[in-house]
Amino acid sequence: MRKIWLSSAMVAIAIATMLYPWPWLAVREGSQWRYAFPGWEGTSFTLRWTHSVEKEDWEEWFEVTEGGAIEITGTRFKTFGAGVPASAGKETHLEDGWVVMTGIDRVVDPLAVQTASAEHYRMRYAGHMFALSYASPPPIYTFSVRRAPLWRVLPALVRPWLS
Repeated sequence: MRKIWLSSAMVAIAIATMLYPWPWLAVREGSQWRYAFPGWEGTSFTLRWTHSVEKEDWEEWFEVTEGGAIEITGTRFKTFGAGVPASAGKETHLEDGWVVMTGIDRVVDPLAVQTASAEHYRMRYAGHMFALSYASPPPIYTFSVRRAPLWRVLPALVRPWLS
């Protein structure tokens, strides 16, 4: 009897996990979910690309805030060009040849990015780098936090790890 109860409880937990609407950091192309990552408050990720004119890598750092909004927290780049502010956020400093701006803390939700192949767009999440540039014409990805059950996001959750 105890084994039946334990097995039933495990099945119920598995079903609840599959059906509960968890917060996901959704990377969508139009309405299609390209990638999905756990997107709880405090989740952070980085976008990195090669600047089309400077030919140097740039990075922007993002975090999911309370209520599920995406906020840009900082950026770093190697060279200044037209349109680049002299400072942003709470602190601007040089670090190992990079201009680093932190404390920007500005909501950019939803975040839309056109990921051109020539700029070699990448996303860093949980210490892993995922390619975003892959096609021509370059896709426009929208980053936002969406609540959905695990069964609905499973293909997008697995896709980045298979690429």
